[in-house]
Amino acid sequence: MKEIIFKIEQLKVSSISKIISQRMKEFGDLGAKSNEEIFKELCFCLLTANFNARGGIKIQKEIGDGFLHLSEKQLSKLLTRLGHRFPNSRAKFIIEARENFKKINLKDENIRESLVKNIKGLGMKEASHFLRNIGFSNYAIIDFHIIDFLVRNGLTEKPKTLTEKKYLEIESVLEKIAEKTNLGLGELDLYLWHLETGKILK
Repeated sequence: MKEIIFKIEQLKVSSISKIISQRMKEFGDLGAKSNEEIFKELCFCLLTANFNARGGIKIQKEIGDGFLHLSEKQLSKLLTRLGHRFPNSRAKFIIEARENFKKINLKDENIRESLVKNIKGLGMKEASHFLRNIGFSNYAIIDFHIIDFLVRNGLTEKPKTLTEKKYLEIESVLEKIAEKTNLGLGELDLYLWHLETGKILK
């Protein structure tokens, strides 16, 4: 863990820190916007499940307000044209989410659990991703990049399946790193993603 902390501290005094700070500000700004804008970010996170963030960003820009009003058939056709791996299921999830998102109270102290329970297609990772992207900084986004990074550094074992229990166990490891580097979990994710991939996405 000491080596990871050292690398993060180096990044915190580099130009990368400014980029990450700006990205975190953008997340907070989005969280203050309308429910429609927040819902479109939810759709982005639904799209990235078993897909990739770069592809999701491209599709989100292309569809835009279409997430709010297109039919399931129209969304499926558009997602197919834009190259999504699972156009039919994601279109169905988005249509269902339009109604179910109305049940969500973003001020709920158990907001992540509420999202996983009520929004089909959102697991712990996707719910955490969504919350970070609208300004919540206390949830870890645990994907295979982060797991591989932690495994290589001897901080966890690679799970056969990422159950909710295992997710929370790995999140507790990340909480220790976040505490030692004085970062929120959402911000820490951007630093770890950069260390692992050399990229800063959203």
